[in-house]
Amino acid sequence: MNAQAPAAYGLSSEARNLHWLLTNLVDEVPGIRSVAVVSSDGLLLLSSDPGAAAAVFTAGQPGVPSGPRGSSADLATIVSGLGSLTAGAARLMDGGAVKQTMVAMEEGSLFVMAVSDGSLLGVHAAPDCDMSVIAYHMALFVGRAGHVLTPELRSELRKSMESAQ
Repeated sequence: MNAQAPAAYGLSSEARNLHWLLTNLVDEVPGIRSVAVVSSDGLLLLSSDPGAAAAVFTAGQPGVPSGPRGSSADLATIVSGLGSLTAGAARLMDGGAVKQTMVAMEEGSLFVMAVSDGSLLGVHAAPDCDMSVIAYHMALFVGRAGHVLTPELRSELRKSMESAQ
C-alpha cells in the first residue's frame, strides 16, 4: 500500500514530510489497512488511499461509484463522526480532551487519535493487529506531525486532495 498521493509532488516541504510520515506509518506497521488524517471540519487532508480524494469529491454524483467500502474516504467520514461523538461524550462527563478512541470489531479495529486543533488521525487495522503497536506508532505520528499541521498547511493539503480528483 502506498500513501504517496499523485498531487504530492507540487507541495511544500512540510506537506511532503507529512505524506512521508503517513507512508512510513502504513508501510512499517503490520496490520494497518487504511489511514486518514481529517481536519476539524471533517475534510480529508491525507490518505493512505491515493484514490480517496476522487471518492470524497465525487460521492453521491449520478453514475459515479463512491469507492470501495472501507476505503480512506469512508474512514475519513467515520473518523470525523466518531471524533465528534467522543468529544461530546467527554464534555458531558467532564472528562477533558479525548486523547484516543479505539473500537474493536470482529473483523478489524478502528483507532482515532487527536493530532492538533481538532484534526484527527484515523487508522483501520486488521483483526489480528497488535493494538499497542498501532497506538504507539500513531502517537509517534501525532508527535511528529502535530506541530506542523498549521492552518496554512491544512489549507494546502485540502487543495491538493481536491486537485487529485
